[in-house]
Amino acid sequence: MFRQRFSTMVNRFFSSPGPATVFGFLAMIFAGSGLLLLPQATTGTGRGLTFVDALFTSTSSVCVTGLSVTDTGTSFTLFGQTIILTLIQTGGLGIMTLSTLFLMLSGKRLSFSSHTAIRESFTPFQERHPWAILKDIFLFTLVLEGVGAMALFTQFIRTATPSKAFFLSIFHSISAFCNAGFCLFPDSFTAFRSSIVVNLTIGFLIILGGIGFPVMSELKWRLLRGDRQRSPMSLHSKIALSMTAILLVSGTLVFLTMESRVTLDRLPWGQRVLASFFMSVNARTAGFNSLTLENMANETLFFIILLMFVGASPGSCGGGIKTTCFASLIALGQSRLKGEKKPNLFGRAIPEQTIGKAVSILMVSTVIVCLGTMALLMTELGDVSHPQSRGMFLELLFEVVSAFGTVGLSTGVTASLTNPGKLLVVTIMFMGRLGPLLIAMAVSRPLRLGYTHAEEDFIIG
Repeated sequence: MFRQRFSTMVNRFFSSPGPATVFGFLAMIFAGSGLLLLPQATTGTGRGLTFVDALFTSTSSVCVTGLSVTDTGTSFTLFGQTIILTLIQTGGLGIMTLSTLFLMLSGKRLSFSSHTAIRESFTPFQERHPWAILKDIFLFTLVLEGVGAMALFTQFIRTATPSKAFFLSIFHSISAFCNAGFCLFPDSFTAFRSSIVVNLTIGFLIILGGIGFPVMSELKWRLLRGDRQRSPMSLHSKIALSMTAILLVSGTLVFLTMESRVTLDRLPWGQRVLASFFMSVNARTAGFNSLTLENMANETLFFIILLMFVGASPGSCGGGIKTTCFASLIALGQSRLKGEKKPNLFGRAIPEQTIGKAVSILMVSTVIVCLGTMALLMTELGDVSHPQSRGMFLELLFEVVSAFGTVGLSTGVTASLTNPGKLLVVTIMFMGRLGPLLIAMAVSRPLRLGYTHAEEDFIIG
């Protein structure tokens, strides 16, 4: 009897996409930690890798964040770097995607909840079978990463041997498309600041990886059908594309303006524009940089925090509250100020349920960032007075938002974190990758109430 009940509980657990995804990510993280602790995974400079450091690196890889307590290029061997690359690719595609593909290939049927979760995650505007969705995802991923690697190879071959240039190209192409931000160069891409090919290749890989598979799938479908004028684009794609363009352009202009007398001061005008574009792309989703963050102005760092909090688009490799959520909140505020009954975007009213999700995501995300920042201040500056710790608040807030948005940018405090601080950042990265709604779905049970409470108004503001 007990065995039967236990078996039933396990089957119910793994048939639900939320708990199964959480378990899958945890299993991948701890498996990666164990592999990174092997002697073959680290070089002489990385021999002192502790379990906490291995856990941090593995979590950052699976959650495609990019934060690192060690130099990935010098602390890990080719074997260790390959492990990190595998974790990035697996985490970028998602445990749910890979496990679903495994079930399909093994001939097992998907549960209704898993079927619905995949459809809602990747194609909210099309009635398609999960197999077709997954086939598109893997096709897009392999083709785009392959093209990106070939473009990068033409540049890396100039300073490296063919075999090393090949691995560098593959590693950074996958890291860019998965919005991971892991880099094998000690100063990220500052040495390639003037390379148009490297900057644009990495930049567009990040954009395509962060815009979401639903948008890419619809664009491919529209191009193949050839009915761009007869069939209107879905609201989801309109919002994702427009918000991405707005954030990229505005981000580039802000970097050009705020950093003109700081990190961009001695650069030619062409390199200023290229570096500003590259930083605008990376600030929302990835962790590469061509400018030194430690030397940036405070207002620029705060602007990057805002971009990291917004993040990428749904169904992508990026984190944050997502562009569509941000657009919904703007539409909500605009409609309230105008006295309109319902918020709308592109001439379409936004359902109340969608607005509720957006508000929930904002609230949960804000709570995570606030509590995470307060906890990190306690672990890192618990015994330091305020006058002695000036400037650290912004840096630790930056670190928390970067971890939550799975971005990977840092002002340089990651390596100096205490073990409790590292474990806290690990937790924030994990929560940021899965998303507030998925976490809530995984740890809570739905309540079915047969009644509603009586309404009563009260004063606000």
